[in-house]
Amino acid sequence: MSFADKNNEIEFISKRMNMVDEQIIHRGVKDTLVLNAMRSVPRHKFVPKGLENDAYNDAPLPIGDKQTISQPYIVASMTEELDINSKCKVLEIGTGSGYQTAILAEIAELVFSIEIIPSLSTASDSILAQLEYKNIKTIKGDGYRGWSNEAPFDRIIITAATPKIPNTLLSQLIDGGIMVLPLEKKVGHQKLTKITKENNSYKTDILYSVRFVPMVGEIEK
Repeated sequence: MSFADKNNEIEFISKRMNMVDEQIIHRGVKDTLVLNAMRSVPRHKFVPKGLENDAYNDAPLPIGDKQTISQPYIVASMTEELDINSKCKVLEIGTGSGYQTAILAEIAELVFSIEIIPSLSTASDSILAQLEYKNIKTIKGDGYRGWSNEAPFDRIIITAATPKIPNTLLSQLIDGGIMVLPLEKKVGHQKLTKITKENNSYKTDILYSVRFVPMVGEIEK
């Protein structure tokens, strides 16, 4: 690594620490595991070339194919709501850039991630491999179908807005499990929603307003 590259990495580390302090802790995220993950994962590796210096700003960024990498606070908040521990098996619907995937992998035992857009799947696979994550498995496919061969899951996170809670994914969640997703029952009105499965019934908590790109795939009828 050249001297200039070392200086750049030091600057990115400083920006990452500031991101956690000013954008995430300041807005109420308290889970130590989540904060440590956000401090560890190099977000600038997951954005397109030319946007690295913007990677730690409090904003989403485009990653191609009309998709985005969510703003850091949303990533941290959704991860905290999942209440992950080191024994959790997590399903992520929408790998996207791979950044949320990496955050999950810093905490969970295993992460399974599905991406329907081939170019994003290929790019995120490459980044995650370069960062040497060994507890992530990915596939190209329709997230609405879940990953039945690996089910059930302790936690499920959906990183795109869906008009309804997918029953197929609920069926792949363990009893006592948690799902977090952006729900858009009315066009233009999305609410981050937390589903807790208890004795084969579901408790629903509406958390706060969000704005995500729409989920791509075949919606259940």
